[in-house]
Amino acid sequence: AMAGVGGGGNDFQWCFSQVKGAIDEDVAEADIISTVEFNYSGELLATGDKGGRVVIFQREQESKNRPLSRGEYNVYSTFQSHEPEFDYLKSLEIEEKINKIRWLPQQNAAHFLLSTNDKTIKLWKISERDKRAEGYNLKDEDGRLRDPFRITTLRVPVLMPMDLMVEASPRRIFANAHTYHINSISVNSDHETYLSADDLRINLWHLEITDRSFNIVDIKPANMEELTEVITAAECHPHQCNVFVYSSSKGTIRLCDMRAAALCDRHSKFFEEPEDPSSRSFFSEIISSISDVKFSHSGRYMMTRDYLSVKVWDLNMENRPVETYQVHEYLRSKLCSLYENDCIFDKFECCWNGSDSAIMTGSYNNFFRMFDRNTRRDITLEASRENSKPRAMLKPRKVCTGGKRKKDEISVDSLDFNKKILHTAWHPKENVIAVAATNNLYIFQDKIN
Repeated sequence: AMAGVGGGGNDFQWCFSQVKGAIDEDVAEADIISTVEFNYSGELLATGDKGGRVVIFQREQESKNRPLSRGEYNVYSTFQSHEPEFDYLKSLEIEEKINKIRWLPQQNAAHFLLSTNDKTIKLWKISERDKRAEGYNLKDEDGRLRDPFRITTLRVPVLMPMDLMVEASPRRIFANAHTYHINSISVNSDHETYLSADDLRINLWHLEITDRSFNIVDIKPANMEELTEVITAAECHPHQCNVFVYSSSKGTIRLCDMRAAALCDRHSKFFEEPEDPSSRSFFSEIISSISDVKFSHSGRYMMTRDYLSVKVWDLNMENRPVETYQVHEYLRSKLCSLYENDCIFDKFECCWNGSDSAIMTGSYNNFFRMFDRNTRRDITLEASRENSKPRAMLKPRKVCTGGKRKKDEISVDSLDFNKKILHTAWHPKENVIAVAATNNLYIFQDKIN
């Protein structure tokens, strides 16, 4: 039973669980979190950062002596996924920043994930070792080779227990397939293929094959001066392995069917909301650009995030969304200054809860928003250390848009636009959420338990 978004009535309350990361005022650029992702069971939680590192947290099993403490997430493995590179042909630096992480469904004891920077996708295997072989014939315990003439007996090596080691090893490297920066990777429901998208092209890969991929979408015009839009995000359908969607900087979404043709330049469905001419402004095009698209778990809906709103679309209805939620409508009058400080180009992501009944997305001032699709209630919460005692309830925040400010409200002019929540994740089965605030990862959970 997934409840709504909390905050008021007899709903559950969100409360603080954990915060990870340093408290320092001056944040190192490399420590800024750039992606957050639960695995399919929710037992593992991965973050990627601008320094090219991946940190995986594992949920502790609930202990008998503290039955009320639901499992906390603790560091399970940390590894350097990508290094900075230099493209000598184009004289371009390639950042190590992790753009996206996607888990593969678990098939055996090991876990696999895909991580990507701007150019190269890697498949990582994360596995545990708690035994080691001892009693070799040709070498001593300290690893030195033995003199073959002094070996008189044959030993059978035995497995001895040792301290648990978690190893991360790159199993596949998918390189050299993207001319432009990769913005999305998405594992297909066949669990054998995945897609990767950059500004102008989408490629389809097989997880076992690194030296070739199929180009399935190419929107690059013959003459680059005629370029009017770019691809901003792409995702595979959760159940139909032939269907995927991609969103554009013009605020449209195209659904493609790989059964129809090998090159999906002709879409099957085209989702676009007609523009309201009365609200047209200089910024209309910029703020209508879609920064994220996510299918619901059911596969019936998809959600898109643009600068000011989140929209839910029924895949059977292309001409308008079935639901629209305003994330921070009070910023509409501030677009001029948000354009000048480049914030208007921030790419906010969005996510569904496990039952598709609620959605979450971020805002500024370390605020994040939740919308309950059934009751149409919404709430603004804040990720901050002020209230970071375990199980402390999160107080709803209100932004005052004009007129007289009430005691608990924050005025629009005092919002901190450097504190932005771009990346959030919702546990696939429970009310546990992960919220990345610059270099800190906050974990919140519902109060019930």
